[in-house]
Amino acid sequence: MLAGNADRDRAGDVLKAAYAEGRLTKDEYDYRSGRALGARTVEELQQLTSDVPNGPSAVPPTFQRPAAQGQLVPFQPQPLAPYALPRQRNSNAMAALVCGIAAPIVSSVAVPLVIELHAPYLFWLGSAPAVVLGHKARQEMRRTGERGEGTALAGLLLGWVCLMLTGLAALVVSV
Repeated sequence: MLAGNADRDRAGDVLKAAYAEGRLTKDEYDYRSGRALGARTVEELQQLTSDVPNGPSAVPPTFQRPAAQGQLVPFQPQPLAPYALPRQRNSNAMAALVCGIAAPIVSSVAVPLVIELHAPYLFWLGSAPAVVLGHKARQEMRRTGERGEGTALAGLLLGWVCLMLTGLAALVVSV
């Protein structure tokens, strides 16, 4: 059956969508678009679009394309790589960062309590959760491959720095 302009336009749209989705390379898109504009029959158009989604049929392609040496070789569609889902961010890493940021605030409340109650063991209240959650998050990320290494490390470092500073402050004040 002879192809009309509407058939050629539809094949061009299918090829354009496949190129936009990354299913065709630029050279392959140019080659197929040129062949679609010069196609005389609907079968030729089916061969050009059958291996991309929204193609008119599932007939395997049999047309020839020029090779680099000037020979004609059968077209072989490349298998599509599966879509990789983005890795999730570890929730403990985010919690470690939040605790690390909040640690100076909590420690500023804990140091006066250390002075008032003569209880030097209270200085860790602000920063210990950041340290514990940071170590836990890094261990989970090594095991599961989740994202958030930098977040966990930042929370861990903030927790350790605050822990050391408030510990030194508690030592200085209690002596």
